[in-house]
Order: sequence, then structure tokens, then C-alpha cells
Amino acid sequence: MKPFDIQVNGYAGVDFCSNDLTAEQFHHACAELKSDGVGQILATVITDTLENLEAKLSKMARFREDDSLVEEIVAGFHIEGPFMSAKPGYAGAHPPEAMRPGNVDDAKRLLDACNGLARLVTVAPECDPGFKTIAFLAENRVTVSAGHCDPDLDQLKGAIDHGLSMVTHFGNGCPVDLPRHDNVLQRFLHFREYLWFCFIPDGAHVELFALKNYLDFVGMEKSIMVTDAIGAAKMPPGIYKLSGISIEVDSAGVARRPGSPNLAGSTITMPGVIENLRNHLRLTEEGISQVIGKNPRSALGQ
Repeated sequence: MKPFDIQVNGYAGVDFCSNDLTAEQFHHACAELKSDGVGQILATVITDTLENLEAKLSKMARFREDDSLVEEIVAGFHIEGPFMSAKPGYAGAHPPEAMRPGNVDDAKRLLDACNGLARLVTVAPECDPGFKTIAFLAENRVTVSAGHCDPDLDQLKGAIDHGLSMVTHFGNGCPVDLPRHDNVLQRFLHFREYLWFCFIPDGAHVELFALKNYLDFVGMEKSIMVTDAIGAAKMPPGIYKLSGISIEVDSAGVARRPGSPNLAGSTITMPGVIENLRNHLRLTEEGISQVIGKNPRSALGQ
């Protein structure tokens, strides 16, 4: 089963979150993904104004209609924001000034812009009053994931009861330093039987020894590996853009906003993911196929 990467912000020098994305760039990124053995992706956009998100999503949907390669590779869209937490440390590379509380009217606008291709939306449960947005998305067969958030146990349980079923890039989207026990990661793990857990196995977002611990605890049957790739994937160190934000990629391939300790997407490719899973986590070929192919498809209801 070919990999299905449900979080790709860009690839091979192309930023899917750019206001200036062209059809030729989108085609090029998809061609590079296919050459790297990727079967399908969810093209991912991060927090921006509602108007900009609508424009970006509708443009990519049009590109997909007009290009058979893009249609083959892009199974749909992952909308990461804007219904997330602006609290310091939780926003990550997302612009906090563009974040807003969840509401059904705005969610509907984003789904309409996708032309029926929204597959995954990341939200902060505590920023969705009454969990109405989560319920609306779930009722419309969109997988809802928690990310860039700090819900308490009751808020997380309420979100799950209304349709939340996933955690976006577990171990990230939160401050570098957290309380030892009462923190958002422990709360997610507390409800692990109800949730899919997505991980970025690049060794920077989650140290690989810690990822092995998480896999043992969560279980292979509920774990998903993503790249969270940005346009700098397959590119040399330097300064790149993610939705208009400058991102610095160091000699180790780690991407950050200049001067910030928080990570800003990843530069790992799916072949790199497979190498880490095989050589560092010692997963079997069957296990690798499960977490990069079978599980993401199951989590999206495919």
C-alpha cells in the first residue's frame, strides 16, 4: 500500500500556503511527491484570514480539476486553523492574530471553498463554544483533529463526544516546556482509546526514542506518521516561506521561525520517514505500511 501523507504544506520548493501558488508549481510538487513513492496526500493550509484561506483552497481545487496528476496525488485538503489557540507556545508557526473561535458559518465557508474536498480540519476544542463546529464538521464526514490547543479534560471529552477523533502532530503545537503531569499531551494520552495519533518521525519534532515509547503506549493500530513537509522539503538549508512567514532551515534540515525555539513544519520526505521507521524504530514492513498507508486511510473513512 502506497503512503498516504495527510499533512503536506508544500514540497520541493513549492509552498501550498502561498497566495501566489501557480498551477505549474502545484504540478511540480505533485510530480516530486510521486517520484518519491507517495501515493496520495492531503494538501495542507495553515491559519490565515478566512478570505485568504477561501482563495487558497478554491484555487487548489481548480488546479486539481484541470490536472490529472494533481488529481491523482491530492486526495483532498487538510485545513489546519484558524480555529485554534493563540496562547503563547501553542500557536507555533501559525499567526495568532488570524486565529478565531470556531463557528459553523466560517467552517461552512471553508468547506464550500474546497468544492467538497475537505477531508481533515484541525481545531482547538477549547476554542469551539459548545463544540458546534466540531459536530458540524463530523456530520459532514470531515475528520476533526485537535492541535495547537490546550483543552482541559472536560473540554477534550466534550469534543470527542461531538466527533473529534484525531490528534495533529502529537508532541508539538505546544510550548517547549510543560508541567510534568497536567499538560495537554497527558490529556490526549488519557483518551487514547478514542483518538488517532499523528506523529512527525523526523527526530526533531519527536526524538525517535520517545516516539518508540509513544508507539508502544498508543499502539500501532492508532498511530499515523506524517511528514508535515513544507516547501523546503528536498531543498538545501536557507530561508523559505510558509504562508508568507519566513522560515529558516538549518544544516540539519530543522525548520524554525528565525529566533524561535518552536519548530515550523518539517523538511523530511516520505522516504526519510520510511528510513527512520525501519532503521531507528525497527518496524516491520507490515508495520510501516500500517502507519503510513492503512491507518491514515482508515482515519479518513476510506
